[in-house]
Amino acid sequence: MEEEPPTQTRRSPPQPSIEEPEPKKLKMSSTTTTSDDEDVNSNSAAPKKQRYKRRKIAIFFAYCGVGYQGMQKNPGAKTIEADLEEALYLAGAVPEQDRGLSKRYDWARSARTDKGVSAVGQVVSGRFYIDPPGFVDRLNSNLSPQIRIFGYKRVTASFNAKKFCDRRRYVYLIPVFALDPNCHRDRESVKASLGSGNELVKCLECSERGRKVEGLMGKRNFEVKTAISESDISPNSGNAIEVSDVQANGALEDNATASDSIKETSVLVENSGTELNVGGEATAKIEGSEMSGLGNDSENVASKESVNRNEKSSGSFEYGKEEKARFNRILKKYVGTHNFHNFTTRTKAEDPAARRFIISFDAATTVVVEGIEFVKCEVVGQSFMLHQIRKMMGLAVAIMRNCAPESLIEKALQQDVNINVPTAPEVGLYLDECLFTSYNQKWKDSHEEVSMKAYEEVAEDFKMKHIYSHIGSTEHKEGAVALWLHSLNHRNYPDLRVADEAADDNAKNTSVDIETQAET
Repeated sequence: MEEEPPTQTRRSPPQPSIEEPEPKKLKMSSTTTTSDDEDVNSNSAAPKKQRYKRRKIAIFFAYCGVGYQGMQKNPGAKTIEADLEEALYLAGAVPEQDRGLSKRYDWARSARTDKGVSAVGQVVSGRFYIDPPGFVDRLNSNLSPQIRIFGYKRVTASFNAKKFCDRRRYVYLIPVFALDPNCHRDRESVKASLGSGNELVKCLECSERGRKVEGLMGKRNFEVKTAISESDISPNSGNAIEVSDVQANGALEDNATASDSIKETSVLVENSGTELNVGGEATAKIEGSEMSGLGNDSENVASKESVNRNEKSSGSFEYGKEEKARFNRILKKYVGTHNFHNFTTRTKAEDPAARRFIISFDAATTVVVEGIEFVKCEVVGQSFMLHQIRKMMGLAVAIMRNCAPESLIEKALQQDVNINVPTAPEVGLYLDECLFTSYNQKWKDSHEEVSMKAYEEVAEDFKMKHIYSHIGSTEHKEGAVALWLHSLNHRNYPDLRVADEAADDNAKNTSVDIETQAET
């Protein structure tokens, strides 16, 4: 039999192998470690190093401003911001290539405090590596005890601590004795009381020290015109001219050079008539006898009512109902939208930045720190300029001490008037809280509230331990406010009487017009 040829079997084409899909990575919470590369080979002997993602956060912290030249970083100066940025790098929140380059991690601050000013509720934002856990502890371990990080909140990618801050609340602690017109009077009044039983004799030492402290009066921003020639000036003549190159209060925070301060020297003329040009509206004639101090009762800007108040307050001064009502009435004059060019430096009257909105300003409570009673003055506004709050307080205290009329505030808020406003010491001022009302309302369903509520207790402890104790001890040891009060007189601040003298001139002109009309 013939053998049959083997049958050829038809082979089917190879089927493609079906691979199972990789399981989807789970999103980790913001409080746990996250990684861009999770597919680490378990069989490999050397696992890959974990890489963390940057997170946009808002950091809440406080600091005592003594020894620092303000919040904002400034080359060559010791600032809060410089120390904080370095701590972020040392804590691993900022990589090596971004060290010192804050723009690379979207750095923003809510408020920019001046030299020596403290803060309880400061907020900064940026994109940082917050993992592994323990971010806050790592930060605090690289900061001095004067700076304390409370915590942080996750925020939206577009969050900016400066732009999203609706309001800022500042507090100024002013000693109650500063509001007493008979306490720490000007040096001339103290010297005149020598040999008498007047309590002003006790101020002889501090009044002399206040005279020698540079930067106590602040810069003069008005023009002084005098017609005295050089031949009329001699070392032994009675018409002595004293030129003081007093720099601004806290000149380092302005970063003003020596040449800048020399340009803004003030000329104090004794025993001679001097024309003071104030914004082209009012020209005050200042006689030499008035330049020596507050002048007699007839020349003082205080009314009869305020003079009687001085006599009543010769005993123990208290911040009672009458004083509280008067002080709050004065502070309320700042509320609203005004031109605050006279309450800052380097901002011209026509600059739109000079217009600021003050939401509230009150002094309702008092607090006792190291045996000294302070009035707690709270001011809330959208934003503030350099020295603005300290100058607002300076003028308000001058009015309470009857060195200036209440109408001077309205005068100083006019755009076409230039007035030299006293600057209160920086030691009593601190940033209380930054508020983000609009942001919290918009993102309340998806993000945590950006506020100090979670840190109220630790913030209060830090405030009492570092800020309040510093304010009280500084007044005890150095008498910062007491020294400043001795400078509040018409010799140093002739503008304090401009409003009343302008009113007197208007009254005289009005009476002349009436007499002329009567004669005709």
